[in-house]
Amino acid sequence: MIIYPTIELQNGHCVSLYRGRLDEPQIWHVDPVAKAQSFAEAGAEWLHVTDFDWVAGEGGNQDLVQEIIRSAGIPVQIGGGFRSLDSIANWIDMGAGRVVVGTLAATNSDIVKEAAKRFPDQIVIALDVFQGQLMTEGWRKSSAITPEAFLAAYETDPLAAVIVTDIDADVEDSDGSLALVTRLADMARAPVIARGLSRSLDDISRLKYVPHVSGAIIGRALFDRSIDLAEALAVANAVSGRTPEFL
Repeated sequence: MIIYPTIELQNGHCVSLYRGRLDEPQIWHVDPVAKAQSFAEAGAEWLHVTDFDWVAGEGGNQDLVQEIIRSAGIPVQIGGGFRSLDSIANWIDMGAGRVVVGTLAATNSDIVKEAAKRFPDQIVIALDVFQGQLMTEGWRKSSAITPEAFLAAYETDPLAAVIVTDIDADVEDSDGSLALVTRLADMARAPVIARGLSRSLDDISRLKYVPHVSGAIIGRALFDRSIDLAEALAVANAVSGRTPEFL
């Protein structure tokens, strides 16, 4: 299983959001580029970067993201409010290993399907679920599309992965999060990356046994040191034995 250490950017700073609220960032006083390099030095295979200014429809941190891509030393998967095929193509041309689309995938599947056709295995769709509903616009709006229908719409497209986020877990530590990810991963035709479920090494151990889950995105837990990246990578890369009874 691949661990995706995550850098979330707002106004040039590394941040974590409280319950997804853009107006309540927790700022980490570290250099984003140096942090990206430290993740690579610890052995990470991929880096995930989200620009919350892009999500909000603002100018964004383009120069900083470009510097991270150039300096990280590992492929970078980027997300944050992509709204057109041109913007997706532009960032792939600038070196992004993968581009993540969420709202665009829910509202204009034709663009995302064309992107997947032009850039096979470089497009990732984000499936954000709150109380059983697909959420868009940075978790601010619910969609009429069900999570199941959303996945079905892309079952024949050459996606790199699907990021599944149980927003309930981010808001209130839902006990059903692992079950939700397990169910959606079983339906998805692309590998699933779980977001928001890795707050401890035990969480990573459990995710390893979920069929079709290929990775885990970890952000806040690395910054507040709840998880040590080297230890997380060791757990993720350990050879699995018998599937535990809790699954």
